[in-house]
Amino acid sequence: QVQLVESGGGLVQAGGSLRLSCAGSGLTFSSYAMGWFRQAPGKERECVVAISWSGGNTYYSESVKGRFTISRDNAKKTVYLQMNSLSPEDTAVYYCAAEYRGGGSSLRRDYGTWGQGTQVTVSS
Repeated sequence: QVQLVESGGGLVQAGGSLRLSCAGSGLTFSSYAMGWFRQAPGKERECVVAISWSGGNTYYSESVKGRFTISRDNAKKTVYLQMNSLSPEDTAVYYCAAEYRGGGSSLRRDYGTWGQGTQVTVSS
Protein backbone atom coordinates (compact mmCIF):
# COMPACT_ATOMS: atom_id res chain seq x y z
CA GLN A 1 0.00 0.00 0.00
CA VAL A 2 1.51 3.27 -1.16
CA GLN A 3 1.40 5.94 1.49
CA LEU A 4 2.77 9.45 1.97
CA VAL A 5 2.76 11.02 5.42
CA GLU A 6 3.52 14.70 5.97
CA SER A 7 4.75 16.17 9.22
CA GLY A 8 6.28 19.36 10.55
CA GLY A 9 3.41 21.77 10.15
CA GLY A 10 2.36 24.16 12.87
CA LEU A 11 1.98 27.75 13.93
CA VAL A 12 4.82 30.18 13.33
CA GLN A 13 5.22 33.94 13.40
CA ALA A 14 5.82 35.92 10.25
CA GLY A 15 9.48 35.85 9.33
CA GLY A 16 9.99 32.46 10.90
CA SER A 17 10.86 29.08 9.42
CA LEU A 18 9.44 25.58 9.29
CA ARG A 19 10.63 22.34 7.75
CA LEU A 20 8.06 19.94 6.44
CA SER A 21 8.80 16.28 5.89
CA CYS A 22 7.02 13.72 3.75
CA ALA A 23 7.81 10.07 4.33
CA GLY A 24 6.91 7.51 1.71
CA SER A 25 6.18 3.83 2.13
CA GLY A 26 5.10 1.06 -0.19
CA LEU A 27 6.85 2.60 -3.20
CA THR A 28 10.29 2.67 -4.77
CA PHE A 29 10.77 6.21 -3.55
CA SER A 30 13.81 6.98 -5.69
CA SER A 31 11.74 6.40 -8.84
CA TYR A 32 9.20 9.08 -8.00
CA ALA A 33 9.11 12.79 -8.61
CA MET A 34 7.85 14.58 -5.52
CA GLY A 35 5.85 17.75 -5.29
CA TRP A 36 4.68 20.01 -2.51
CA PHE A 37 1.31 21.62 -3.02
CA ARG A 38 -0.69 23.93 -0.81
CA GLN A 39 -4.31 24.91 -0.53
CA ALA A 40 -5.56 27.94 1.34
CA PRO A 41 -9.25 28.32 2.27
CA GLY A 42 -11.30 29.21 -0.77
CA LYS A 43 -8.39 28.81 -3.15
CA GLU A 44 -7.23 26.23 -5.66
CA ARG A 45 -4.54 23.76 -4.70
CA GLU A 46 -1.27 25.00 -6.18
CA CYS A 47 2.18 23.55 -6.61
CA VAL A 48 4.85 25.42 -4.72
CA VAL A 49 7.86 23.20 -5.37
CA ALA A 50 8.65 19.93 -7.09
CA ILE A 51 11.67 17.76 -7.70
CA SER A 52 12.18 15.17 -10.41
CA TRP A 53 12.71 11.53 -9.64
CA SER A 54 16.42 11.91 -10.49
CA GLY A 55 16.72 15.04 -8.39
CA GLY A 56 18.18 16.88 -11.35
CA ASN A 57 15.20 19.11 -12.04
CA THR A 58 13.28 21.35 -9.68
CA TYR A 59 10.32 23.69 -9.97
CA TYR A 60 9.63 26.65 -7.69
CA SER A 61 6.61 28.88 -7.93
CA GLU A 62 7.37 32.57 -8.14
CA SER A 63 5.77 33.18 -4.78
CA VAL A 64 8.27 30.99 -2.93
CA LYS A 65 11.47 31.36 -4.94
CA GLY A 66 14.37 32.30 -2.71
CA ARG A 67 12.45 31.35 0.44
CA PHE A 68 11.55 27.66 0.07
CA THR A 69 13.88 24.77 -0.72
CA ILE A 70 12.97 21.22 -1.64
CA SER A 71 15.32 18.31 -1.04
CA ARG A 72 15.06 14.56 -0.94
CA ASP A 73 16.78 11.72 0.88
CA ASN A 74 16.06 8.55 -1.03
CA ALA A 75 17.68 6.34 1.61
CA LYS A 76 15.15 7.65 4.13
CA LYS A 77 12.34 7.74 1.55
CA THR A 78 11.68 11.31 2.59
CA VAL A 79 11.28 14.64 0.86
CA TYR A 80 11.69 17.90 2.75
CA LEU A 81 10.39 21.41 2.32
CA GLN A 82 12.43 24.05 4.09
CA MET A 83 10.37 27.23 4.38
CA ASN A 84 12.03 30.48 5.42
CA SER A 85 10.83 34.06 5.72
CA LEU A 86 7.27 32.88 6.10
CA SER A 87 4.42 35.33 5.70
CA PRO A 88 0.69 35.05 6.48
CA GLU A 89 0.13 34.48 2.74
CA ASP A 90 1.87 31.12 3.15
CA THR A 91 -0.87 29.90 5.48
CA ALA A 92 -2.40 26.76 3.96
CA VAL A 93 -2.64 23.02 4.17
CA TYR A 94 0.49 21.61 2.59
CA TYR A 95 0.35 18.32 0.72
CA CYS A 96 3.08 16.18 -0.73
CA ALA A 97 2.49 14.15 -3.85
CA ALA A 98 4.31 11.54 -5.89
CA GLU A 99 4.55 10.91 -9.64
CA TYR A 100 6.24 7.81 -10.99
CA ARG A 101 9.29 8.72 -13.08
CA GLY A 102 8.11 12.29 -13.17
CA GLY A 103 10.17 15.26 -14.22
CA GLY A 104 9.07 17.55 -11.41
CA SER A 105 5.78 18.75 -12.84
CA SER A 106 3.81 21.58 -11.31
CA LEU A 107 0.52 20.12 -12.55
CA ARG A 108 -1.77 18.56 -10.00
CA ARG A 109 -3.12 16.05 -12.52
CA ASP A 110 0.33 14.50 -13.00
CA TYR A 111 0.49 13.24 -9.43
CA GLY A 112 -1.24 10.02 -8.54
CA THR A 113 -0.39 9.63 -4.87
CA TRP A 114 -1.09 12.19 -2.19
CA GLY A 115 -0.54 12.62 1.49
CA GLN A 116 -3.19 13.73 3.93
CA GLY A 117 -1.77 17.22 4.36
CA THR A 118 -0.31 19.23 7.21
CA GLN A 119 -1.51 22.65 8.35
CA VAL A 120 0.86 25.60 8.26
CA THR A 121 -0.35 28.79 9.91
CA VAL A 122 1.70 31.98 9.84
CA SER A 123 0.64 34.71 12.22
CA SER A 124 1.32 38.38 11.56
